[in-house]
Amino acid sequence: MQSIAAYIFAAIAEIAGCFAFWAWLRSGKSIWWIVPGIASLVLFAWILTRVDAEFAGRAFAAYGGVYITASVFWMWAVERTSPDRWDLTGLLICLIGAGIILFAPR
Repeated sequence: MQSIAAYIFAAIAEIAGCFAFWAWLRSGKSIWWIVPGIASLVLFAWILTRVDAEFAGRAFAAYGGVYITASVFWMWAVERTSPDRWDLTGLLICLIGAGIILFAPR
């Protein structure tokens, strides 16, 4: 459960950081948007190291499903665009894959 919480917080930090750069470069916001963006990306990297996994690659691979889920949620909550059935189908497939990577008996 601690890993899941770390993944969720990491996804929020990563998406917020990347969105800050998107806002600056694509939406015409002030360059100062990158200051909290960089801080958020540093926080993301730190949080991801808190995941209980023996190998970084496995932790990063499992995180992919959480990131995709958070991205679709961000699109809906922040950008006010509803995900379509293909967004949701892909999201479900990715979460199943992430679960297999993270929780498979080894």
